[in-house]
Amino acid sequence: MGFRTDLAQEALVHTYGTGTPHGILQSDHTAFGFSIHTVEVQTDEAAHALGKPIGRYSTLQIDPLMRRESEAFPRAVQALSVILTDCLPEIKSDSAILVIGLGNRAITPDAVGPLTIEHILVTRHLREQMPQEFAAWRPVCAAACGVLGQTGIESAEFTRGLCKTVQPAAIVVIDALAAGQLSHLTRTIQITNAGIVPGSGVGNARAAFNAAAFGIPVIAIGVPTVVDGSSILCDADAPDADILPEPVFVTPREIDQRVRDTAKVIGYAINHALQPQLTLEDLDLLLA
Repeated sequence: MGFRTDLAQEALVHTYGTGTPHGILQSDHTAFGFSIHTVEVQTDEAAHALGKPIGRYSTLQIDPLMRRESEAFPRAVQALSVILTDCLPEIKSDSAILVIGLGNRAITPDAVGPLTIEHILVTRHLREQMPQEFAAWRPVCAAACGVLGQTGIESAEFTRGLCKTVQPAAIVVIDALAAGQLSHLTRTIQITNAGIVPGSGVGNARAAFNAAAFGIPVIAIGVPTVVDGSSILCDADAPDADILPEPVFVTPREIDQRVRDTAKVIGYAINHALQPQLTLEDLDLLLA
C-alpha cells in the first residue's frame, strides 16, 4: 500500500526529505504559543509531485492542548481563528457562510465533523427574523450531512442542495484525516484553501469539496485521527511494507476525548473567525 497521508507537511517530508522543491514554499511561525507550519503549493508540477492540489496548507500543532496546559484551550482557539481568517477571502460581513461537518458520528475517529457542528453558532435565521437586532452578526448555517452508507446521498450532493437554498459566499468543511505518522494523531489541525476529498486518506475517496466543484471558496479543516498500518511500516523502513494482508488503521487509545476536544476547539475557532465581535466568554454563554 505504501505511505499514505492527508497532511501536506508529511507528504512534503516523505517526498523530498528536508529539501524544498521549486514551486513549493514553507514557513514556520507561532501564534498564541502554538507552532504553525505552512506549505504553499504554487505550481501544477509541484502539486502533481506532492499529490496535493495547488493551495495553502497550514498545520497547527496542538500538543499544549493535549497536555492540558494552562489556558491552552482559549489560546488554541485564537491561533486557529487567525489561520482560518487568513484563509477566508474578503467576504462581505452580511454574506452567508455554510459550515459542513463530514463523517460518521457513530464511528469515533470519523466523528470530528459532526461533533464540531454541535459547537457552531448558527445565526442565519436570526438575521432573517430580527435583522435590526442582529445586523452586526454574520449569517452562518451549519449541517452534519452523514455518510453515503447512512443516507444514500453523497456529502457533496447534500451540500450542493443546501447551497442552492442558502447561497453562501463560502463553505467551511470539517473532516477527519489520515496521518502518516503516529506522532501527529489528534495533535495537529490542518487548514487549507484547497478543499478536500473526503475518504481519500483511507482509500475511500468521495466527491471533492473545492472551489471548482461549488463555484465558491471552500476552506477545509481536518484532524488526523488514524494512521494506515502500511504507512507505519514505511516510516519505520520495514523491509516489506506490504506485509499486511488487509488495510489496518491505528488510532489513539484516548480517541474519544481527543476527538471531542479538537471538535470544540475547531467549532469555537470558526465562531471566533466569523463573529469577531464575540469573546470566548460570549460563546460559552451562547452555546451553553
